[in-house]
Amino acid sequence: MNKTEAFVKEINEGNTCKGDYITLGSAMLDGKTITNTFVNVPLKTMNRHGLIAGATGTGKTKTLQVLAENLSEKGVPVLLMDIKGDLSGLAKPSPGHAKIDERHAQIGLPFEPKAFPVEIMTLSEQDGVRLRATISEFGPVLISRILDVTETQAGIISVIFKYCDDNHLPLLDLKDFKKILQYATNEGKEEFEEAYGRISTASTGAILRKLVEIEQQGGDVFFGETSFDTQDLLRIDENGRGYINIIRLTDIQDKPKLFSTFMLSLLAEIYSTFPEQGDSGRPELIMFIDEAHLIFNEASSALLNQIESIVKLIRSKGVGLYFVTQNPTDVPEAVLGQLGLKVQHALRAFTAKDRKAIKLTAQNYPDTDYYDTAEVLTSLGIGEALVSALDEKGKPTPLAATMLRAPMSRMDILTESELGGLLAESKLAKKYNQEIDRESAYEMLNKKIEEAEAEEAIQKAKEEKEALKRAESKRKTSSTRRQSTRMNPILKVLTSATVIRGVLGILSKMIK
Repeated sequence: MNKTEAFVKEINEGNTCKGDYITLGSAMLDGKTITNTFVNVPLKTMNRHGLIAGATGTGKTKTLQVLAENLSEKGVPVLLMDIKGDLSGLAKPSPGHAKIDERHAQIGLPFEPKAFPVEIMTLSEQDGVRLRATISEFGPVLISRILDVTETQAGIISVIFKYCDDNHLPLLDLKDFKKILQYATNEGKEEFEEAYGRISTASTGAILRKLVEIEQQGGDVFFGETSFDTQDLLRIDENGRGYINIIRLTDIQDKPKLFSTFMLSLLAEIYSTFPEQGDSGRPELIMFIDEAHLIFNEASSALLNQIESIVKLIRSKGVGLYFVTQNPTDVPEAVLGQLGLKVQHALRAFTAKDRKAIKLTAQNYPDTDYYDTAEVLTSLGIGEALVSALDEKGKPTPLAATMLRAPMSRMDILTESELGGLLAESKLAKKYNQEIDRESAYEMLNKKIEEAEAEEAIQKAKEEKEALKRAESKRKTSSTRRQSTRMNPILKVLTSATVIRGVLGILSKMIK
């Protein structure tokens, strides 16, 4: 058995699947594609997470597109974080090309252009299904992590939530949260101190400043109703294909706090609401985070810790996380060590630092007798990658340089009219794009303050009226007394006892 035959035997044995699987392409040896030597990924292990890495222009996004398409065809819903804005073409079939036909002839797979069920979503004011969540749904722990507050400030946030729960005040959006923070140290200061202890104005001020930071990055658009139900990510179309949910994040690079907020909310909601699934034979949902290096570079420590925890735990919910980035070193080691599928496109060695990174990357892949992994990493062409997956027993498959299949959908974005048509047909857009601003903590507290002020004004007016009444009564009494003591002098003389006796004496003589 020669080298090629031994290689083919190893690849075929390592990629044999009893259950359902996705075919990524055909294996390569010494730079040549070996037709019909397929590299497969079992659906059963796709909830073990993965990585798609490689230099700019090597085909990472197209690999993501291929995986999303094939998952959809297998009835598995997909969630894509589209940071570059070039994935909407999944909704339209590929126009085809001679080079695509040539590639598929080498692989040994037929090429069939297809469109897929797509839902366009947004965190901001871009066109798409609006993704929102309420402050209450986050809870004090997640809010504290997002704001990256001190232990003391986290305690205050917990007290704020407790007060709102006790007094039936819904915390829906940022203005609700800001209002209750202001109320706790102003109009409601005595009420809070009596029930929960003293709350520092300096601490609430620091929390408010952090809220303003999120607000400036679009948090006022994200927080509110109608809240997005994560079950709507699991929709299947009438043909049994999973929906590909694309979140447009082209403006997110300038809003790291907002993205951290969204990611924490989404991961926590999925983990808390999805049922335990275990090894069911197929994933419930696959999430792809494109340009993941932007997230990890800008993420708060809270987000990093949360992602590390979720990567370890969310697998049992049937959810797989796939990170798409330029270099594996962009992903924290604690996350990288948990990943099952690795699709490594070409890396470029322009500097000593690049060469060192390539050597480290090569060490992350299984040993092989057929490749110098570090050398292959720099010689792969566009649409070629080193692939290592987990077989159905959870063991790494043989490392294979792979000629990857082409996407069945359009490798370009939708036009404005196509996007408008897609959104016009969206059932989720009708469900979530109506903004609701019902009575919540902001309105209730304002009403409470107004009622307190009105009652205080009435009491003050009553007190002033009583004071005026007392003053008037006092003035009248004083006036009467002064009048009695200030009698006319003539009348005084005429009414004196001496004058009266004199007059009476004269009258008596005249009568006699």
